[in-house]
Amino acid sequence: GQDLYAAGLTSFAAVQLMLALEESFDIEFPERMLNRRSFATMESIAACIQELRPQAIAS
Repeated sequence: GQDLYAAGLTSFAAVQLMLALEESFDIEFPERMLNRRSFATMESIAACIQELRPQAIAS
């Protein structure tokens, strides 16, 4: 997938995105997922959400 940071995602925006996802999916990203790689692409974000809340994203 497209690198969201290359497309203009900033660290500040990534934190805002993380907080919105936590609220929307009723999840909490553990410290091990708080890195650039976890939020680099839509696919990597979806994989994190899938791991934290398997029923959140239908395959």
